[in-house]
Amino acid sequence: MKIILNASENDVSFKSLLADFTAITKARLAVSVVFSSIAGYLLGFSDLNPFSWATLVLLTIGGYCMVGASNVFNQVIEKDLDALMNRTKNRPVPSGKMSVRNAFILGCILTIVGLGILYSINPKTAMFGAISIFLYTSVYTPLKTITPLAVFVGAFPGAIPYMLGWVAATNDFDVEAGTLFLIQFFWQFPHFWAIGWFLFDDYQKGGFFMLPTGKKDKKTALQIILYTCWLILASLLPVTGFTGELKLSYVSGAIVLLLGLWMLLYAVKLYNKMDAAAARKLMLVSVSYISLLQIIYIIDKFIR
Repeated sequence: MKIILNASENDVSFKSLLADFTAITKARLAVSVVFSSIAGYLLGFSDLNPFSWATLVLLTIGGYCMVGASNVFNQVIEKDLDALMNRTKNRPVPSGKMSVRNAFILGCILTIVGLGILYSINPKTAMFGAISIFLYTSVYTPLKTITPLAVFVGAFPGAIPYMLGWVAATNDFDVEAGTLFLIQFFWQFPHFWAIGWFLFDDYQKGGFFMLPTGKKDKKTALQIILYTCWLILASLLPVTGFTGELKLSYVSGAIVLLLGLWMLLYAVKLYNKMDAAAARKLMLVSVSYISLLQIIYIIDKFIR
């Protein structure tokens, strides 16, 4: 009977640890970020840089560690503020499920392991991974309670994963990697401002400044529209032929344009309706947009 009880306790303990690890590394976010890196890698490999399953696996694991480390350090720094907000108060650190010390150690382990794995791919991949962790943890996180410009700063580490895959495949940062960076950079603004809009009241409890004007007003909604337009233009750059080996056919370019107009439609709806429901829909559309865009880019490469 004791053996059964101990086995049950061990099972509960393992599930609890796994749940805490999933929560503190923000697994769903981390997986979506890793997907961007995988997409970048699939776009980057060529006859000169052959596909490698080993590299792809290393990129996946190293990328998860990189994002996980950033999220862990973010929650250590913001533990007191997280405790004030409904959406974050049950996270492992503010809820007391995990101590600050243990969380910090976990963040350090993920950083060392992640950067070590990325370095085994090539030094440039590790360098950009390190820059991402530093900017997210040491610049973006502290600025969130000081200025709305935090979103601008946060867009840099947020845009790195897509081009990180290209760098992992080619061991080079060039116009192709820069284009992938630019696309995901502009995408950050309508996506996170939409989140900042429908979670405005909760963010206020933690003292976070997430909207460009600090308010849910027409100026913020207009900026969301403008950055969506910039995103559409950036996403069509590979059609022009000026982005090196990163190319997009006219047919795929038309599909990408329609995808961008779909997102722009919801940005305009937010401008017209000015409510949380419209902002939430825009956020969901933006998530679908970036995933579909990456898939279209990949399919286009293999059917051209």
